[in-house]
Amino acid sequence: MVSRSCLNLLDLASGDVLNFPRTPRSLPRVMTVPGIFSDSDGDGSNDGDSDNPSSGCQKKKIIVANFLPINAQKDSESGKWSFSFDEDALLLQMKDGFSINTGVVYVGSLKADVDISEQEEVSQKLLDEFNCVPTFLPPDLYRKFYHGFCKHHLWPLFHYMLPMCPDHGDRFDKLLWQAYVSANKIFADKVMEVINPEDDYVWIHDYHLMILPTFLRKRFYRVKLGFFLHSPFPSSEIYRTLPVRDEILKALLNADLIGFHTFDYARHFLSCCSRMLGLDYESKRGHIGLEYFGRTVYIKILPVGVHMGRLECALNHPSSSNKVKEIQKQFEGKRLIVGVDDMDIFKGISLKLLAMEQLLHHNPELQGKVVMVQIINPARSSGKDVQEAEKETYSATKRINSLFGFPGYEPVVLIDRPVPFYEKTAYYALAECCIVNAVRDGMNLIPYKYIVCRQGTSKMDEALGIAPGSPKVSTLVVSEFIGCSPSLSGAVRVNPWDIEAVADALNLALTMSDLEKQLRHEKHYRYISSHDVAYWARSFMQDLERACKDHYSKRCWGIGFGLNFRILSLSPSFRKLSNEHIVSAYKKTCRRAIFLDYDGTIVPQTSIVKIPGPEVISVINSLCGDPKNSVFIVSGRGRDSLSDWFAQCENLGIAAEHGYFIRSSRTSNWETSSLAADFDWKRMAEPVMKLYTEATDGSYIETKDSALVWHHQDADPDFGSCQSKELLDHLESVLANEPVVVKRGQHIVEVKPQGVTKGFVADKVLSAMVADGKSADFVMCIGDDRSDEDMFESISNTASSLSYPSAPEIFACTVGQKPSKARYYVDDTNEVLALLQGLANASSSKARYSTEVQVSFDNIA
Repeated sequence: MVSRSCLNLLDLASGDVLNFPRTPRSLPRVMTVPGIFSDSDGDGSNDGDSDNPSSGCQKKKIIVANFLPINAQKDSESGKWSFSFDEDALLLQMKDGFSINTGVVYVGSLKADVDISEQEEVSQKLLDEFNCVPTFLPPDLYRKFYHGFCKHHLWPLFHYMLPMCPDHGDRFDKLLWQAYVSANKIFADKVMEVINPEDDYVWIHDYHLMILPTFLRKRFYRVKLGFFLHSPFPSSEIYRTLPVRDEILKALLNADLIGFHTFDYARHFLSCCSRMLGLDYESKRGHIGLEYFGRTVYIKILPVGVHMGRLECALNHPSSSNKVKEIQKQFEGKRLIVGVDDMDIFKGISLKLLAMEQLLHHNPELQGKVVMVQIINPARSSGKDVQEAEKETYSATKRINSLFGFPGYEPVVLIDRPVPFYEKTAYYALAECCIVNAVRDGMNLIPYKYIVCRQGTSKMDEALGIAPGSPKVSTLVVSEFIGCSPSLSGAVRVNPWDIEAVADALNLALTMSDLEKQLRHEKHYRYISSHDVAYWARSFMQDLERACKDHYSKRCWGIGFGLNFRILSLSPSFRKLSNEHIVSAYKKTCRRAIFLDYDGTIVPQTSIVKIPGPEVISVINSLCGDPKNSVFIVSGRGRDSLSDWFAQCENLGIAAEHGYFIRSSRTSNWETSSLAADFDWKRMAEPVMKLYTEATDGSYIETKDSALVWHHQDADPDFGSCQSKELLDHLESVLANEPVVVKRGQHIVEVKPQGVTKGFVADKVLSAMVADGKSADFVMCIGDDRSDEDMFESISNTASSLSYPSAPEIFACTVGQKPSKARYYVDDTNEVLALLQGLANASSSKARYSTEVQVSFDNIA
């Protein structure tokens, strides 16, 4: 069934993947016609029309991820399931960032197959005892979703690996994509079982569930929704190769807050939004925000941290102390370099081993003294690439040990088995250096864990034979392509592909003075201990609450089908302007002021031919022919162009260059604004604009009598936007003491005199009509961009001023559904012309020019 809120709206796409079973809900308002709201109750299936948040239920956090933080085991004899929390799971550790009274519910899959006959019992047990809601995916669907689309398509692509040929990655498979969509829908169904949408916050994790925000937003318009990506987000040149790129971007934008580990990942996402969806972003008091259909989608940049208590507990465990002594004895007299990685083609294990080979080759004195212990975690996926990586790792290890090893000494020790956490902490505590050499990685917490273990505890110090209070030292060699790299300023950063440089970095780490090792370690430990997983979770949730605080101050309705669904969020009074409504008011009035923008209003913004067509001229002439009307074209364009284009419109008033030049009819003389007389500022602004024009291919300067405009619509979207922001700052600095304003518009940066605005034009015309004793009782203003907002504001202020005898009918209307000071909207220029034609038809068939009704330009000027 098609939602009523989707009818007659923009960009609808066919599909029924978002059709959910209805849940009866009593709503105070429902939408009966797009943009017009009824006060009657209804049985709508979403909360889009609910005006006030509920306060009857306890607020909780719903954490959604691919896997639950649960260990599951089935007894082979009794057939009974036993469950326990996975203490190493990030989702469990992040609870420390919430208040003790916060209810947390987890939604995700188990890492075990549960027979369909047992699923109901298991679900109830997990909910009752662990606050967990399991999503049981059918085995075939899970294989296509996780091992298919997630691991063999999204994972490589997000790590910059394109399937150039079948031997190097899996090509896009629509069936796998459909499995991904289906799996996300199952997750959404489970969230709906436990959510109280007015109060609860939903936090979705990672690339497995990137389209889940659309499913939830479709069901609950004002759901409080955050998303955090734990993997890299690739550059737009990589991401745009994904056939379902728009669907995923739009789905992510249905969240209120989107989190990334690093600025690079966030920047790539913003670039994709700019290049593929035409969205621009801006910083709002330190928070990056994207305006999307009236909603502000905020971007969060904060790397995740480690759980300090968990690490310290492991260090204090007797097993760790025993293991430390065992390792000390095994590698007595040796200096340890440790590495811990998944068996994955992106972890750079083989590159790390090649660097170790170079280190021993160029530094013979280290042979027999340095050992690299490489712990290999089990692979999270299977396939030819994993097998090749494993083969290469063993081959390199064998070669290095045969070249540089001797009885009692192996320079590389591979530990390829499940390694208990306590054993890893023992290796961290003993290793003089830790190396993470991934060619691409989301975050990677290994360096953080290493630093904390090197800091140690009193029990670990005792096991190591270190005197209490002794200074702690550590060295890190990290790839510049991992998420934690920017936060570790004391680490030796390397390009993992540069084998020689990595070998030199290892040598530097080993030969560094103890004082420098100590200072670097202390710097790292201060950051890691203060930015732990609790800090990360608390900071994200605080920003999510801030992002959602205005949810109930606007009206919301949904547009689009399937994965093109999004929410339009606008002022409660904002609605579509119907022809019947305005024509009715038009017929009842006799003193009318009509203000029309040009580009994007009566001529499409994207049109190559900017000259008005015959239908535009005809309808303008019809309106001007009515003696009750005063019609003005108010545009940023020059007076010569507008004069030529509207030469046939004798009674049309024109305000050119945002009102710097104005005339009331074709026979009137142009009057110049008295607000600007000095244009010496042009000599300062023009050289700056030329500098940016030369540096920005596709940009150009438009010189007007009253203004200078830098256009960049034909430049690269990202570069043009970046340059426009820089130019704005540059011009504001250069012209700080000049009587001008510098503004960014749609693909432009404009410098113009202070006070010269479209709003000034509307104010002059309306004030002149009042002074002439013929105040307007009907005011209509239509425009499409930021400069027209001044007009909308001006007609509202002027009409409501005390000098006005009686309040006129006001119709401020913007073109396109977007945040605006206007009360009404129409969808496009075709609807503008249809509306104007309706007014023209309502005018007298024998319109005549009346000097009595026409505003005297002496009064306007």
